[in-house]
Amino acid sequence: MNDFWTTILDFAQTTTTRVGKQLMQDFGQVQADQKADGSLVTQADKWADQEIRDAIASNFSGYGILSEESDQSFPGTEWCWVIDPLDGTTNFTRGIPIWTISLGLLYRGTPIFGYVYAPTLNQAFHGYWAGSSGLVTPTGAFLNHHPIHTSSDSPSNNHFFNLCSRSTAAIKNGFPCKIRMLGVASYNFLTVATGATLGGIEATPKVWDIAGAWVIVQAAGGVWSSLKSEPFPLSPGEDYSDRSFPTLVVSRPELVPVFQPFLESVKI
Repeated sequence: MNDFWTTILDFAQTTTTRVGKQLMQDFGQVQADQKADGSLVTQADKWADQEIRDAIASNFSGYGILSEESDQSFPGTEWCWVIDPLDGTTNFTRGIPIWTISLGLLYRGTPIFGYVYAPTLNQAFHGYWAGSSGLVTPTGAFLNHHPIHTSSDSPSNNHFFNLCSRSTAAIKNGFPCKIRMLGVASYNFLTVATGATLGGIEATPKVWDIAGAWVIVQAAGGVWSSLKSEPFPLSPGEDYSDRSFPTLVVSRPELVPVFQPFLESVKI
């Protein structure tokens, strides 16, 4: 791994670890306010956002920043960090220990590096996905620096599929797996990357919810299936605050037609 990618990985690890330590102090102890879109935000979200943005500005001059809590328009820079400083704020405020800090590094509007840290679980995910960028990158997806890969299993009532709260209409007779609902878009999809689940759906994820996981899922062998519009590449100058990207993620291509019929009644 060349010096550039070593620097990127070290930065993501160091920054999310430092921010995560403070968030652990606030976990379950803070009050939340409701934003215009109905989601929650706390002072912890805002603090983490500022800390990460300051760290990027200090280390990556000229890189753009797109963040849930501040800069929500894609600046069109060749390189851009996409930040979700606290994915799973509702879990965070209620003391449920599944929430993450998510970073995605975009090249010309498409993520090629993702890093997602779950402090309460001591789990740090990262991955590289060069795609059609023409860049030479490292390869693979990792959990705490150990390689991870999606499952090759077939669906059964002993396997899991994740839903979000807005996709419960998918629950019908004959659904081929057990259902789980974790409340965190990034972590939903990362359980597919590790092989813990065979698939997951998010009906209304925003670009900062998915930028980091998008890389890691595909690097682990998973299939990212957009149910409406493709999220990437991002469009320069576009405001992404009110754009959602309904998504089905599965562990292998053969499972797309298995799960897709159950999603037809999900409102996207």
